Amino acid sequence: MQETSHEVNTEHQVRNQLRKKIRRQRIKRVVTTVVVLALIALALYLYSFYKTNSRFPWAQAKAPVTAVKEVEAKVYENTFTTTIDLSGYVEPNDTQKVILRATGTVTKVYVKEGDVVKKGDVLIAIDDTTQQYNVANLKAELEQLEVTGSERDIELAKLKLQSAMNSLDYTKAYANFDGVVAEVNVSEGDYFDAGSSAMTIIDRSSLKATVEIDEIDMQYVKLGQKAVLYFDSYPESSIEADVTYIPMLGRYTNQGIGVMDVQLTIPDPPQSIAPGYTFEGSISSEGETKLVLLPQSAVTTTRGSSTVTKKLADGSTVSVPVTVKYLGEGISQLLSGDLKVGDTLLVKRTDTSAGALAGFGGGSPGGSMGVRMR
Repeated sequence: MQETSHEVNTEHQVRNQLRKKIRRQRIKRVVTTVVVLALIALALYLYSFYKTNSRFPWAQAKAPVTAVKEVEAKVYENTFTTTIDLSGYVEPNDTQKVILRATGTVTKVYVKEGDVVKKGDVLIAIDDTTQQYNVANLKAELEQLEVTGSERDIELAKLKLQSAMNSLDYTKAYANFDGVVAEVNVSEGDYFDAGSSAMTIIDRSSLKATVEIDEIDMQYVKLGQKAVLYFDSYPESSIEADVTYIPMLGRYTNQGIGVMDVQLTIPDPPQSIAPGYTFEGSISSEGETKLVLLPQSAVTTTRGSSTVTKKLADGSTVSVPVTVKYLGEGISQLLSGDLKVGDTLLVKRTDTSAGALAGFGGGSPGGSMGVRMR
């Protein structure tokens, strides 16, 4: 009995020790978890505080820095030359697709590719036996009616004869202008239907090109203005062209830009330049243009009215109404207003915009500016 009691006591002690060990492990895990969570919470708080205040809680707070500053900028003058870059290809001054207006067998082709033709020359003839017969028959009918027929019958016979003569004329194709045969698609013995194209004639006495010009650049383009073109097929020099047509209507591109399709003409072009050849070139405005400029950031616009703040000699300021035109890159042209070159303007800016005003510190820089490279 004593041995049994002793064994029970020993087992009970072992169990108690095991329970104490498990309890200590649980307390240790809880304490560790609490410490880790506290450290994470502290780190998040410090990060949020630093992000908001740009300092840690134990650091001394700095005096706030004003984000907007006033700097001075000068009204200045610059000289501009306007250049519009061009590209495209040339076409003949005129093109005739020679159409056969009668159906039948081709009996004669009078020209070949490369031949020079004059306006009115016969180019192609179709079998006209039926048309010749109809004309002769109607002439005989008219002669008889002029003796025995009524005035009404005579008038109708004349109309029939005129129609037959037109049909006879349709058996031939003619050149509409002086030019060169560029393509022949018919041979003697071919059967052609009315409306088919048999050959092509071009007028190479001058060449033309259609170039796309941005709506902003159109203010610098005038009829008769000169353009300078460069062709890979003519490396000797540039070729001069004239602005010969400006349409009344522009068009809207897929990129959302308004453009004009302006026509250029090259009078008496070199023979080495053929229709279809491409070119690069430019149109330059005549002379140079002097513009009075100021930074766009100096302009304040409220309800459609624009003003600038002008600094006077005694250090005081005055608001000056102005009219400006924005030219891009932070620059505006002065159109009207009580300002002159050299006047000082106050411009409000943030520190991050310092580079944008580097060119407005003073003086009157010279130079030139191309209008929209293409």
